[in-house]
Amino acid sequence: MLSSRVPSTPPVLMRRLTIANLVAQIGIGVTGSVVRVTGSGLGCSTWPQCEPGSMIPVDHAEIAPLHMWIEFSNRLLGILVVLFAGAALLGALFTRPRRRRLTALALAMPLGVVAQAVIGGITVLLGLAWWTVMLHFLASMVLVWFSVLFVGAATEADGPATRTVPAAGRGLVLFSTAVLAVLLVAGTLVTAAGPHGGDPETPRLDVPIPALAQLHVDTLFLYLGTLVGLGFLLHAVSAPRALVRRFRVLVVVVLAQGALGGVQYALGVPELLVSLHVLGAGLTAAAAAWVWAGTATRPAPVDPRATPTGAPAGTAAPEPAAASV
Repeated sequence: MLSSRVPSTPPVLMRRLTIANLVAQIGIGVTGSVVRVTGSGLGCSTWPQCEPGSMIPVDHAEIAPLHMWIEFSNRLLGILVVLFAGAALLGALFTRPRRRRLTALALAMPLGVVAQAVIGGITVLLGLAWWTVMLHFLASMVLVWFSVLFVGAATEADGPATRTVPAAGRGLVLFSTAVLAVLLVAGTLVTAAGPHGGDPETPRLDVPIPALAQLHVDTLFLYLGTLVGLGFLLHAVSAPRALVRRFRVLVVVVLAQGALGGVQYALGVPELLVSLHVLGAGLTAAAAAWVWAGTATRPAPVDPRATPTGAPAGTAAPEPAAASV
């Protein structure tokens, strides 16, 4: 009787909060790319203030007002990301019964955002050194990955996971994830050597762009090869249709991202296509994480308000949910 009086986050609301957090994590990466391609990275010359003694942009003879406000707007959006992450954490903390995995992933969101803010501050203070910008982007991709797992955890209980594919399939998904990580790193290296440094005076990575672009393409083909192998394996083991659908979405996103990258390179990396490519990177990371989550299932959580009288507390619903593991 006491548990029925404890406020609990409705399952639908919890899922919406996790999805909002995921969208925000992908979105902040895209807006960060807008800062980069417009050369607005030092629109605010310091951090955490925008200018010494001011939290907002002030007239500055050496900085164009447009660059100031683009960078400042991106920082404001960062605050919105914090709010979404905080709301999702509160939702998880008030979920009844309390679920350890959901709470742990929820806690990782604001902690990750704080870490990103620190990396962003270091990036500004070091004058947008290419390797700091690279770390800033890669950290965003990690947060996108865990945000997807967080979405899945909103519909999972803490019970033991049931594998939907054999160990070989799970190992291949893990290997493809490692290749994807290398692919993302290679992409950031191309950008680091390219024309978009976030500020016209920022030194670029002193490596020939064609060599880095070739590395990026070679890694893409390796990743596609792992996906081909994974597709055959999923067919051979008669993987659940839900997992196959996730896999197909991943393949479509990767092919679209590869085509966009080719067009972008051929046209001399125009600003709009750079931001679209960053969006594609976030969607690729999200789709890959969703495939990984689909390699196991857990029982769906029980809504205490819907538990029949006399049913044991914590009884799992009969339909399993995809696990984020």
